Amino acid sequence: MKLENYEMHLPSYSIGSDIYNQIEKICSPFGKKVLIISGVKSYEAIATKLLKAMKETGFELVGHEYYGNDCTYANVEHLRTLEEYKEADMVFAVGGGKCLDTCKCLCIDDNKPIFTFPTIASNCAACTSVSIMYNEDGTFLKPHFFTKPSNHAFIDTEIIAKAPEKYLWAGIGDTYAKYYEATISSRGEELPHFTALGVAVSRMCLDPLVQYGGKAYQDNQKGICSYELEQAVLSIVVTTGVASIFLTRDFTPDYNSGLAHAIFYALTAYPVIEKEHLHGEVVGFGVLYALLCDGQEEEFEKIYHLNQELGLPLKLKDIGITTQEFEETMERIPEMSDVRHYPYPITREMLQMAMERLERM
Repeated sequence: MKLENYEMHLPSYSIGSDIYNQIEKICSPFGKKVLIISGVKSYEAIATKLLKAMKETGFELVGHEYYGNDCTYANVEHLRTLEEYKEADMVFAVGGGKCLDTCKCLCIDDNKPIFTFPTIASNCAACTSVSIMYNEDGTFLKPHFFTKPSNHAFIDTEIIAKAPEKYLWAGIGDTYAKYYEATISSRGEELPHFTALGVAVSRMCLDPLVQYGGKAYQDNQKGICSYELEQAVLSIVVTTGVASIFLTRDFTPDYNSGLAHAIFYALTAYPVIEKEHLHGEVVGFGVLYALLCDGQEEEFEKIYHLNQELGLPLKLKDIGITTQEFEETMERIPEMSDVRHYPYPITREMLQMAMERLERM
């Protein structure tokens, strides 16, 4: 197999409960003028601590803007026109995935330094080199890929420990899916170095969450910044980001997705999914189907019990879907792009079997 030339840029990050004292060392080579772009609740959670650190290290705040409601190209273009953005040496992106993705789409294409400050642990946006773009009506548009991630991610575990636990909860489901989808999608293939490395790294999207996920979730509920919480956060924010970078290249098949995500995207046809449930919550449920369809009984039992421990969905009613609605979805799931590169075709019979098994349990 001969591949064209390619380049890799891996995430740079700091993690801990007192990491803003590293801002001067890491950010000052790029200048001193900072524009903060954030979500509303995320800024409330972080402002006192971050502004204090900036003041103590001589950084100048040239402005603060809210990113909008969704990661859209319209929001990106609006931010690009701001005088504060033109004046700033760098952007501090503060918030959840949609805010961080908006800022990456804004800054990386402009080659303006961007530093991410995730305030929740539901996804890997702080460390990966893609932005998930949406239409103006809030529906999914497409992924927007870059050659590199943000300059550095400051992962403050004290801030994340105090965030609503539902985000870590959903992040766990989305993260362990990465391991199963990568290993199934790549099965039996001769892989180039970066894909093989991504598949190997994906193991760390599973093991720490099986070992520490339950305690991490309990500590998040109590606002405790513990070792177990940090290990879970590293899996969700960092490991998944690293695996994603290795597994997704524009000149190879996409090993970054699979049946669990196909189920999620097919189910978004029902408004209850977007309105009342989180992405990772539904993806974690979809992993149960993926493991049953793949005949991985031991792994199925492991994830079933983990979902049971965490309160993640086990049956269709847990995500507000009826058996009739899921049976209708069985026609769409095999056609989803997420299972286009799979070691075997997904059939209605497989999905029916998995549904009946889960609903009986």
